[in-house]
Formats: sequence, structure tokens, C-alpha cells
Amino acid sequence: MFYKRIIPFVLSFVLLAGSILYVSGSDKEPEVSAQEPIKDVSNITVEKPQEEIRGVWVTYMTLDVEGEADKKAAFNEIIDQILSDMENADLNTMIVQVRPFCDALYPSKIYPWSHILTGTQGVDPGYDPLETIITKAHEHDIMVHAWLNPYRISTKDTPSELSNQHPYRKDPSIGVEVNGSMYLNPAKDKTIKLITDGVREIMESYDVDGIQFDDYFYPPDCGDFDKDDYDAYCAESDSPLSLEEFRRDNVNRMIQAVYQAVHSVKNNVLFGVSPQGNMKNNDKLYADVKKWCGEKGYIDYICPQIYFSLDNPALTFEDGLQDWLDAERHDGLSLYIGIPAYKAGTDADSGTWLDNDDILRTELSITREKGCDGFMLYSYDSFHNEDNRQEVENVIRYLNE
Repeated sequence: MFYKRIIPFVLSFVLLAGSILYVSGSDKEPEVSAQEPIKDVSNITVEKPQEEIRGVWVTYMTLDVEGEADKKAAFNEIIDQILSDMENADLNTMIVQVRPFCDALYPSKIYPWSHILTGTQGVDPGYDPLETIITKAHEHDIMVHAWLNPYRISTKDTPSELSNQHPYRKDPSIGVEVNGSMYLNPAKDKTIKLITDGVREIMESYDVDGIQFDDYFYPPDCGDFDKDDYDAYCAESDSPLSLEEFRRDNVNRMIQAVYQAVHSVKNNVLFGVSPQGNMKNNDKLYADVKKWCGEKGYIDYICPQIYFSLDNPALTFEDGLQDWLDAERHDGLSLYIGIPAYKAGTDADSGTWLDNDDILRTELSITREKGCDGFMLYSYDSFHNEDNRQEVENVIRYLNE
């Protein structure tokens, strides 16, 4: 697209990247260790985009066409409307959720089709939604970041039934149930292979401009579901990590493996993470955001979800932002800010969003004044929500000034 990268590939790097891939149907364990990183990729340098990123998240719910008679036509109509609204708001990046439940909005050899396309997980809709999105968006000079939830399999009732082709159905050992929801087990090396190979599949098949993971890592209040994995690891290690360190390391290795896979396939795609905006909350999910920001080889951008009003009594937007500005950042990292359009005009944050109708605009202006590299609005649905309408209109006018 509008930027390029310079990445010093070496043969050994590429060979190693291939060695960690998940091969569908293979019983082999990945060649990764809980004691050490997969590969030192700190020598990779990525040129930052020269243009401000002005993005909007598009959730899987927005793309749901289960109840439509002509589902393909309905999907195309949704995408056309989103792109029209983005152009009107002078936005240049769509972050679209294409793998919400270890399923896919594209033909995949690894994951089943998403239920939102036909009503039943695993049923082919007869077209390629991701290719449709990319083609249409690029015609409008709008970039597409494929938004993936790496670990989530299902919530308590979504999807209602998993396809027989779902990775969990094929290998139940990779899944765990926590508080009624199902997740891939972050402690399993097979999980790292599965996630990494899924990213590589997108990279090799689609002209995406970015890959993004959201803020779901270890499930909150996860208990001791990984006790057997941890005990086995401790039995094989002379100096084992603590349980907390073990869990952080599992997520770190996954993030590093994905980064390596992205940059071994193409040199013009960003890999980023959008973690919780309250930096301390990421500790509960074993998401080592400070490490990812401070050390090369994990991510190209971070987009914390600073979903707070200017006067939120628990944590203000500016205080939350300052924590991220103060954090150490490697020289290749871009800092984008997640802005909560969905809260505008509501009684969220102790009613402080009702104080004014220009809070979103003020928050955007603050991110620019602080020298951030861009922003992402959550979510597109706010463009057509009556509660959010006035604030969003003010933002659109601001962006078009």
C-alpha cells in the first residue's frame, strides 16, 4: 500500500519459520520450548507508516447475515455501506474481525467457515468474504487489517454448535473450558502451531495490510486448567519458571511466533495487538505488553483500548494514555489509540459521557497533540447508533477539517 518495509531476511530465519508451522492432520509436536523463545528476530526492522492511521473496528456481529434471504448480496451491501461511511469520515483503515471463534470468514484448510455467514458453522457460503472486503476496500484506498481472536473457541451460547471440522473437534486436547466458555489452551505447543499456521494461511492467500489480535489472552479467573501442563514443564526443567512466568511465556512465544510468520511471508504487512487500555489489567491476562512494546521481535504496533471518558473516576483517558506514552517503546513500534465511540452519549463511566458531546473529538485531538501515530474507533456500529450519533458527527467534522 502506501508504505514499504526493509527486512533483512536470512535463509536460516525462513527455514525456522517453516519449521514451526502447524500442518493440518499432523500429530507432531512443534519444535518450541517453554524455556526459551522460538527465534531471535530482533534484527528485523520495519519502517513505520508515514501516514496517520485512522481506523475503525468492524465486529463479526456487524457482518452477520444469518437471517438474510440473499446472504451474499446482504454481505456486499454491508461492506459497501461501511466503506462509504469510512470515506465520509476520512478514515483509511478497516480492522475487520475475520476469525472470532477459531472459525473463518474465508476458505480455510485449518478453520471452519464462520456461522455468521450461513447460520451454521462449517457451511460454505459460496463466496470469499475476506477477498470481497479487501478488493472493495483497496478500490477506495482503504487498508484492511485482519482482526483475529487467537484463543477463543466459543462463549456460553455462540456459536450454538461447533463444526466437525473445527480444530477442537479434531483434537479436544487443545481446548479448555473456563466459566462456561471454550478456549484454546495457551500452554499447549500445538496451540502455538495452530494459531501461527492460521496467520500464515491468511498472509499467503490475501493482500491484507495488517494482522491484529485483540485483548483476549489467558481467560480471566482461569483457575488451574493448565496445572498438568505446568507440572510436566516443571518436571523437565532444572530451573522452572513460576506459574505466572510460565503463562506469560506461553503468550510471549505465541506472539513472537506469529510475528516471525508474518515477516517471513511478506515484508509489507504490520502485526499488532490491541490490549486492554488500563495497562495493569493486562497482567491478569498474562499479556506482557511492556515486553512487546520495549523489545523488537514481537509486534509492529500496539493499540491499547483506552475506553475511558475524560473524567472517568476510575481512570481518565489522559491518565490511561500517559501510562502508554511513558512505557518503553522500541524504535520500530507504532502507537495507535483505541477510542470508545460506543460509549459516547451513554451513561457509561459513572455518567461522565453525558457531560459533553465533544468528548471523542477532544480525545482524538489529545492523541494527536501527544504525537501518537493514529487511532482506531470502536466500533463501526456507533456510526448508526442514536446514542453515539452526535459525538460521531462531531468527530467526522473534525477529521474533515
